[in-house]
Amino acid sequence: MGVTDVLIVGAGPTGLVLACDLARRGAAVRIVDRSPVPPRTSRAKGPNARSLEILDDLGVAEEVLAAGSAPLPMLKYRDRLPVAETDPWADSAPSPDAPYDRGRLIAQWRLEEILRDRLAGYGVRVELGREVTGLAEGPGGRHVDVAFAEGRTERAWYVVGCDGAHSSVRKLLGIGFEGTTAEDQVMVCGDVDLADGALDRTRWHQWFDEDGAVMLCPIPGTRTGWWFQAGPERDGRGRPLAPTADGFRRLLARHTALPGRALTRAELLSTYRVNVRMADRFRAGRAFLAGDAAHVHAVAGGLGMNTGIQDAFNLGWKLGLVLAGRAGPELLDTYEEERLPVAARTLDLTSERLRATLEAIRRPGGGLDAAITPDTTGLGVGYRWSSLARGHAEARTARDGERPAPRPGDRAPDAPCVDAVTGARTRLHRVFAGPGTTVLGFGPGSAAVLREVAAAYGDAGVRTCRVYAAHEDRATSAPGEAVVDDEGHAAAAYGRGASDGTGTGTGTGTSTVVVVRPDHHLGLSIPAADARSVHAYLHRLHGAAGPRNGSPALVDAAGKG
Repeated sequence: MGVTDVLIVGAGPTGLVLACDLARRGAAVRIVDRSPVPPRTSRAKGPNARSLEILDDLGVAEEVLAAGSAPLPMLKYRDRLPVAETDPWADSAPSPDAPYDRGRLIAQWRLEEILRDRLAGYGVRVELGREVTGLAEGPGGRHVDVAFAEGRTERAWYVVGCDGAHSSVRKLLGIGFEGTTAEDQVMVCGDVDLADGALDRTRWHQWFDEDGAVMLCPIPGTRTGWWFQAGPERDGRGRPLAPTADGFRRLLARHTALPGRALTRAELLSTYRVNVRMADRFRAGRAFLAGDAAHVHAVAGGLGMNTGIQDAFNLGWKLGLVLAGRAGPELLDTYEEERLPVAARTLDLTSERLRATLEAIRRPGGGLDAAITPDTTGLGVGYRWSSLARGHAEARTARDGERPAPRPGDRAPDAPCVDAVTGARTRLHRVFAGPGTTVLGFGPGSAAVLREVAAAYGDAGVRTCRVYAAHEDRATSAPGEAVVDDEGHAAAAYGRGASDGTGTGTGTGTSTVVVVRPDHHLGLSIPAADARSVHAYLHRLHGAAGPRNGSPALVDAAGKG
């Protein structure tokens, strides 16, 4: 029986991001979904700023940006009349360290389509109509046998359940999913068409009355398609009624100035109840949970799909290194170590934002903008507590106008710079892009460490990049890539000193080495004189150092973790 490296169950955004990440690493990955056809639902409204960075790394951000739209101003109504308009992003702008300052509106089916196309480019296609019915670890826990509804059993080194809140994988593993369901917090949802010109498509329209609500947001890429969300109709005993097209028309006529007939189509109807639940563990032997299979929470802030995408980006590189025989299987323990606390915090954050939103809509002019805070961009998520967050650069008091230097575990900031060889404009996240670990060197003293790293790990998925200040002598070149921090933004972002206004960057006088993990989080930040710590950290992720052009350690069936 052949063995697949990783079998992913569930082909939503979480599973597709994980499959793309593993496939580009050369892993033998398969992805199955019990649906007979790709779902056409719009559901999640799009990636947030951090997820856009991940999609950029996977090479699909430009297509996502083209297919979607910017977040829209929110027009709020009371008693059918407009009372306020709010643009939650009016005071936000891209910055050198975060070029994506806001998310993107895009139908979930379109995002999935883009990711499926990307995955197909690696020769991997979603296997539709395949339902997992059994999981069993092989002798000694060396693999997983996966049973399917059609009667076949197949084998994988690892299985990842990305199959949603009702996850079959989670249930088969016997993992608890504790939490609460708020039966009184109910919303009906669907994709609808409105008569052409019925509403301004440059606004997200929100009617909040004392006896109910209707929200309509235009679906990008369509001429008349809208996301419809509303408080449900209720029967004589106050129980919510199931959503129907005629019910949507009655809600539209009741709360808006539009006639019910303006709604010409309604499909993919569903009832949403606020569930706040989390798996008690994200791993059971060789099986993992990600996305809604591991955690569900209130929709406020739009973090459901985004948290799943970020789960996948955390897990993918770790599985890739273990499968390649570079890292030991204990690296996989850090997935739960890092992502479970993030999920717990997300549950708290979204519940808090839901409470704020419910309070806001009681007043005329209140709306869904109450759910949006800097926390919902995802840019502040980090893992400072992680065992993979090691060392810190020499402490320095920030000057006026400077931000604190990032610490190990934090998201690695971006920064515009110039390719030292070609003179072309680039940025640090472009240097980081791809499946490898990146070692940045700031200051002349970092050159020796970069040379050692390039010699030892250049063929093991580690790239080096020397970051030169604009005024710095580049006569002695370092191996690998090199960029010029011509405006001082990299120095400012990484605590090397703010730009002095002339594009030189002041620096601190201390050479520093920063190790950036494949998921764009800082692993290590340390004075360049401590080369031993750099090698020890890389050894944990990429195995023992070897001569350049040496072959990576090959692993047999027993060595797959």
